[in-house]
Amino acid sequence: MDLERLLADRLAPAFAAVAGGPVDPLVRRSPRADFQSDAALALGRRLGRPPRDIAAEVLADAVLDDVCVSAEVSGPGFLNLTVADAALADLVSGLAGDARLGVPVTAAPQTVVVDYSAPNVAKEMHVGHLRSTVIGDAAVRLLDWLGHRVVRVNHLGDWGTPFGMLIEHLVDLGEAGAAHELSMGDLDGFYREARAKFDSDETFRERSRLRVVALQGGDEQTLRWWRLLVAQSERYFLTVYDLLDVTLSEDDFRGESAYNDLLAGVVDDLDRLGMLVPSGGADCVFPAGFSGRDGEPTPLIVRKSDGGYGYPATDLAALRQRVGELGATRLLYVVGLPQRQHFAMVFAVARAAGWLCPPARAEHLGFGSILGGDGRMLRSRAGESVKLVGLLEEAVTRATDLARRRNPELDAEAAAEIGRAVGIGAVKYADLSTDRTKDYVLDWERMLALEGNTAPYLQYVYARIRSMFRRAGTTARPDAPLVLTSPAERALAVELLGFAAVVGEVERSLEFHHLAGYLHRLATAFNAFYERCPVLRAPDELRESRLLLAELTARTLRQGLHLLGVRTPERM
Repeated sequence: MDLERLLADRLAPAFAAVAGGPVDPLVRRSPRADFQSDAALALGRRLGRPPRDIAAEVLADAVLDDVCVSAEVSGPGFLNLTVADAALADLVSGLAGDARLGVPVTAAPQTVVVDYSAPNVAKEMHVGHLRSTVIGDAAVRLLDWLGHRVVRVNHLGDWGTPFGMLIEHLVDLGEAGAAHELSMGDLDGFYREARAKFDSDETFRERSRLRVVALQGGDEQTLRWWRLLVAQSERYFLTVYDLLDVTLSEDDFRGESAYNDLLAGVVDDLDRLGMLVPSGGADCVFPAGFSGRDGEPTPLIVRKSDGGYGYPATDLAALRQRVGELGATRLLYVVGLPQRQHFAMVFAVARAAGWLCPPARAEHLGFGSILGGDGRMLRSRAGESVKLVGLLEEAVTRATDLARRRNPELDAEAAAEIGRAVGIGAVKYADLSTDRTKDYVLDWERMLALEGNTAPYLQYVYARIRSMFRRAGTTARPDAPLVLTSPAERALAVELLGFAAVVGEVERSLEFHHLAGYLHRLATAFNAFYERCPVLRAPDELRESRLLLAELTARTLRQGLHLLGVRTPERM
């Protein structure tokens, strides 16, 4: 049972009686008690009454005796609530027999399309792809676990004018030579060679232009070469996803090219709806509420002056297909914050055209940048974007070295397994524990630290619990009676009961730093409990109770970290 929800349900009827209608009791954790309700403050302003009087009236009417040992009015009108130990013990005992740790499967499942990662064909993934991939994968894991139908979409950049030069470079190398070069993973090298020839060789440039025409015209030989480029790139992307330990597969690739046949229909329908406006030779839509610095309306260009289609047309076609064919009711676009206005305009046009109507809604899950120690965009020493594979391999190497130093007795295989779990987990958790709308600095020392709000710290606490059970040679009894004899036990029990509320909040907001923060609080509460409350040396009844608290902590850490895409090794 979600303890915050239980208290809110007990207070809600009393607040409704005072207000003459429904009121959210606004129950939250409190430093002065277990929980507090702030609702009387806002209700006092609304009703023109002293908030303390309202809080006292609510307290007199609410049924709390079987849940709270103390409930009192405090300050300008807060309701401070301290939960009874017996109620805490009963609620925590209920978690022991629940495979979902108090988190229900949603009663209203949605079809959710999550658009994330989105690398470009014939280009290597760089550090800029990390956040989209990690945040998107966490969203997929969470929503899927809650019972929603989740559709992953990896919106590859696999179409457009650059493919003329890329295909011509492939032709120059020969299929076998090009396939070999691409299979070595040096996609950036392939792209740079093609770009250099395009910039310096007029003949090659003209061939490239003609090749674009052939590609867009459906020439079969050109399409075969294009498919070779796409296939080799997809193989490379899958190796990165495997290393990063995300759930994307080859079935989730859906490139821009998949929407080609829909683009003309998008433009025709916008024209039929009277939304299309010629401007500067291009066909545009001017959604309401968007203007530039000069105050002039900002256009969304759906067809360029040369007759080609840009990103807005593709994104509109994709959105319409996801709502119409896939039946999506929630569309998530995990793309950097610089694209905020683009998506706001696309969504506005889709709503105006009638393609995005309730219950369907679209959300841009924007995110900030990863910075270097100098506070600037993270770059290699050569000033280029840091390749994602290189960053991940460095994380694994650093974590493996740390594991060997801490445990010299580890064999190579065990050290490598721990190094991968800790290194990749550290990278992902550093991202997800940060407010996604903010930039953060990539700091290896902090990310890999065994203290603070880091993945290694949480993994260490989990491994510590598992080690304790191995030493004990036993498991926890799910039916063991819980006895809360110390403040540290009580504090741990309260944290365990907070998991469902946090998961529910993150389901709505998809702000994963709230889940990370909860897991850190839980791990910290367990460590305090472990240091102050002997477990294996406790008397039998107390020993069984404390083993159960430890087991529930391990299960919650494992499930919470799994939702973030972080593994939990049994040993550290």
